Amino acid sequence: MRAERRSKKTGAGIEFADHRDYVPGDDFRYLDWNVYQRTGRLLVRLFEEEEDLSVYVLLDTSRSMGMGSPRKIDYGKKLAAALGYVALANLDRVSILSFTDRMEERLAPTRGKNRIFKLFEFLRPLQPDGETGLQDALKTFAAQNKRRGIAILISDLYDPAGFEDGINQLRYAKFEPYVIHLFDPIEVEPPLHGDVRLVDHETGEARDVTITPRILAKYKAAHEAYRKEIADFCGQKQVAYHALRTDVPFDEAILSVLRSGGLVR
Repeated sequence: MRAERRSKKTGAGIEFADHRDYVPGDDFRYLDWNVYQRTGRLLVRLFEEEEDLSVYVLLDTSRSMGMGSPRKIDYGKKLAAALGYVALANLDRVSILSFTDRMEERLAPTRGKNRIFKLFEFLRPLQPDGETGLQDALKTFAAQNKRRGIAILISDLYDPAGFEDGINQLRYAKFEPYVIHLFDPIEVEPPLHGDVRLVDHETGEARDVTITPRILAKYKAAHEAYRKEIADFCGQKQVAYHALRTDVPFDEAILSVLRSGGLVR
């Protein structure tokens, strides 16, 4: 995955990075004798050493993720599995967590390609339930996970309190957020007309309305404006963002996700 972390240390590493002055206790094997012969200075060679990268996949399992065909949660689970596999293949530490208005289930950090079946076992039973609360859930996540890394958020971002505070919880805690915004085509262009009863998928609140072409056009414009608002916010905060319709064939979807945010090294 991207955002690999490197630190300068003495000893064998990936590649030479720098020198520093020798101090008593340093290993003589890492003294640069060529520099000493030229300058008379005792310098220790430093190497860049790649540190383990932690990858957290945060999957929204609120009731609204049960909408669509395929359901957003099923599409999201496939994305979580694919991204988890890429990270495992790269020997990163991978953890998958589900959330609603709180943190729900958690797969403890694991590594190695052979652990992909653990990911499948964890994801398979997850079903949509509960309401969305990004701020509370992600605040808890940040407090419970002190090891920083990439935090991949897979959600439809339907939170009455707004999406900004939730994403900011990750930023403020020094995680590197990557937002995958899922939506079903029916949410963009609902095939509705005439007198209908609309029911909130999460709260169950119902409202009787008459759908006219004018109202439908206003809804489409509002939905487009909301997606643009999220994209603009992420752009301003330098947060990687990818909007994804669930009618996009999955192989195309995963390639576009990996390429758009540079999630592969």
